[in-house]
Amino acid sequence: MGLHPLEFSECYLDSPGFREKIKAHEAELDKTNRFIKELYKDGKNLINATKQLGLAQRKFAHSLGEFQFEYIGDAKTDDEKCIDESLQEFSNFLKNLEDQRELMMRNITETLMKPLEKFRKEQLGTAKAERKKFEKETEKYYSSLEKLLNMSAKKKEPQLQEADIQVETIRQHFQEESLDYVCKLQEIQERKKFDCVEPMLAFFQTVFTFYHQGFELAKDFDHYKKALQINIQNTRSRFEGTRVEVFELMKRIREVPQEYRQTSPISSEGYLYVQEKRPPPFGSSWVKRYCTFVKEQKILHMVTFDHRSGGKIGETESVTLKSCVRKSTDALDRRFCLDIEITDRPGTVLTVQSLSEDDHKFWMHAMGGKEPVSLTPPPRQLFDAQLDDVGLAFVKNAISAIEIRGINDQGLYRVVGVSSKVQKLLSLMIDEKSNDVDLCASEEWDVKTVTSTLKLYLRSLPEPLMTYGLYKDFIAPAKGGSPESRSKAIHCLVHKLPESNRLVLGLLMKHLATVAAHSKKNLMTVANLGVVFGPTLMRPQEDTVAAIMDLKFQNIVVEILIEQHETIFGDLPASSPMSTTPGFSAPTRQSKKLGRTNRPLAVYNPQSLDLQTASPTSPDLGSNSDEASLGSNESVSSQSSGATASETPPEKANHDPLLSSLCPGDSTGVTGGSGRRAKAVYPCEAEYDSELSFQVGAIFSAVAPSREPGWLEGELEGKRGLIPENYVEML
Repeated sequence: MGLHPLEFSECYLDSPGFREKIKAHEAELDKTNRFIKELYKDGKNLINATKQLGLAQRKFAHSLGEFQFEYIGDAKTDDEKCIDESLQEFSNFLKNLEDQRELMMRNITETLMKPLEKFRKEQLGTAKAERKKFEKETEKYYSSLEKLLNMSAKKKEPQLQEADIQVETIRQHFQEESLDYVCKLQEIQERKKFDCVEPMLAFFQTVFTFYHQGFELAKDFDHYKKALQINIQNTRSRFEGTRVEVFELMKRIREVPQEYRQTSPISSEGYLYVQEKRPPPFGSSWVKRYCTFVKEQKILHMVTFDHRSGGKIGETESVTLKSCVRKSTDALDRRFCLDIEITDRPGTVLTVQSLSEDDHKFWMHAMGGKEPVSLTPPPRQLFDAQLDDVGLAFVKNAISAIEIRGINDQGLYRVVGVSSKVQKLLSLMIDEKSNDVDLCASEEWDVKTVTSTLKLYLRSLPEPLMTYGLYKDFIAPAKGGSPESRSKAIHCLVHKLPESNRLVLGLLMKHLATVAAHSKKNLMTVANLGVVFGPTLMRPQEDTVAAIMDLKFQNIVVEILIEQHETIFGDLPASSPMSTTPGFSAPTRQSKKLGRTNRPLAVYNPQSLDLQTASPTSPDLGSNSDEASLGSNESVSSQSSGATASETPPEKANHDPLLSSLCPGDSTGVTGGSGRRAKAVYPCEAEYDSELSFQVGAIFSAVAPSREPGWLEGELEGKRGLIPENYVEML
């Protein structure tokens, strides 16, 4: 049983049982007081600990936001730009979360800590004061009562009556105090049920509100996460292809390093030991210098550099070369030496020592010595593959066979065939006497052998299909500019290719678009095909690491060719010169300034792309143990392709000339439903009812400027709504 009720009638009896009941009530209030004091202390500790957590989280977020990735090369892909910005996005997410946590802790102080302390001080403190008064009145009453009872009966009557009246007054005051105290005890016992629990309810409501805000943040972040996952997967796929190419180049250089020594038509460079003569009896010393010989001016620049002294660079000395003569070992007991006669110091001969015999030949050749050597012999072609009628017939034959027999094969063009069979088929198909094999009907050659043979044919051409001469021109637009300017630039360049190259490239791109259209079954998206065919169709004339770093941009060029093959190969380009604007940034949605003040983060734009699950196997998936990979560009992404665009926090959109092209001289919209047509170049999912959701390729009608900065209005499938202007191109 719980506490006994305190009857007011018992205040007049003041029985031992009544006193025991009061003690029980007092003990309960003491326990409640200790509980609230301990809870208040723990709450303070919780708030302090949470503040420390918040500080640590904010410091972590600050570190994330401060760091920036450096990249190799002169440009980044759209995927790399999104990855670079991801740390700042993570930082903003954590800061936003900590803002919510800070708000939660302020609410806890107001809704829990202060009410509990107020109850303890005002209610329990009052009860404690009442208790002291009750005990004081008890002592006073019973002391006066005993004093009265001890009075002699022989006292005069007036004295006895006066004492009786005095004790009666004290007794009444005691009983009134007893009634007040009993009432207060029972009131507090009942009041604590809601005065203590209600703040705790508010506390948990605050906590759950914080977690709900975290849940909402996570939901908003999920859209960005999916887009970033695609960016990461695309970058990983390009990295795998690049890494294989780098290892192949390193292997070739390791086998014949002298053939790959970096030279240029303008200058030659490397280390030489220069003899510095001293007056007798000190003899001479040999100092290592990094030398650059400018061929046209015949100037030799020499910089002192010693790796063992911390890599400090000394002063640069420049001399003009008159002649270079090999130094005989009979004259000087050191190998690989050269005597250089200097023009600006008549009669002065500079003796230098190269690092090896090959290095000696290199410098003799560079400085016009007597032992010139031929550097970098042209690569030997395994096959006499030509871009002629025979080659064109094979390309058509192979494409027809692949589309008829294996368009849905998983990993099409990624899974390679047996090396010996591939080489045999290519030799057969480029031989004019025996190239009448119908690959569509022949069961001798499986699909992976046909795809590998087609790739080998393209790699074996004397020059890449997209030519050495236009390589840099094709790469340039992939490194910058808007999607529309990229397409226009590549469109112009394609029509600068020789006619036979353009014809074969057009056939191939149409075929690859068909392959990508079946990506749900064959898992070969446009991005995956770009990884496979980028290095096959275009490559620089020199094998360097810097060139390999451009593989990711080769992939982008091929992706554009596949996605827009109908326009690029079907129509002549505009007469205007191509634009390769360098200041390109990945398109971002400009969020409307609506009143979603209760949302801590801007909602990221989800990409309407399915994440296909393909096994991230190595390039030689499906090959037997004796099979050799025929290409190092077979890595594939298991994610779906598509341009990705992350959403930014609300900000005013920059002016875009697209508005001017829509309605020159009028920015107030269109009347009567007129307007232009536009095509979506990025997918988008609406955040609000006033916006339109669409996929890549969607066609909008009645497109007109919106009053919302950075947005257009248009119709799609009978619905009119807002469209991010940097997600579309005008038709």
